[in-house]
Amino acid sequence: MTKKILLAATFLFILAGLMGGAAGTAGAGSLWNDRTNWVADRRPSAVGDIVTVVVNERTKTKDQGKTDVSKSNENRVGDGFGIFDFIKAFGFSSKSNMKGDGSTERTHTAQTQITCLVTDILPNGNLIIEGTRDVATHEETLQLHIVGVIRPQDVNSYNQIASDKIANAEIGVKGKGALTRLQKPGILTQILQAIF
Repeated sequence: MTKKILLAATFLFILAGLMGGAAGTAGAGSLWNDRTNWVADRRPSAVGDIVTVVVNERTKTKDQGKTDVSKSNENRVGDGFGIFDFIKAFGFSSKSNMKGDGSTERTHTAQTQITCLVTDILPNGNLIIEGTRDVATHEETLQLHIVGVIRPQDVNSYNQIASDKIANAEIGVKGKGALTRLQKPGILTQILQAIF
């Protein structure tokens, strides 16, 4: 009987040791993190941090030009006298009118979101961000590129910043593909436009 009790006690001791080791392992993989700070501000503050830029850009430009030029010129020479009496009176006049109108109007709209990386921190705490996004549709690829300076306090609680709050913003959209090739004038047209 004592042998059975001793064997049972040893078994329970070993089992408890294994359970304790498993509990230690479970604690390391726990979902709870004691280092979580529930009141910390999670705005970007270091190189490599990520911030989402909400792009909502709309530009509208309109240029108009109007030209109205009129010029007249009239010259007359009278009859010669004395030794110049062989000169007969003559005159000429010229008149030119030129009118021209021209106007161009362009509207550009860009609405998207792009995630950027903090690439540098300025001495005053502002952050330099940069991000690129390629979107491929059919045979066309659009590339959106953003570079600029942001203030950390302009980033909202969703870690987003509006594109109109980026200082020195360079926002570019470039296209490559079939549609871009079709919209580009041919070589002969480009040569004629350069000459004329």
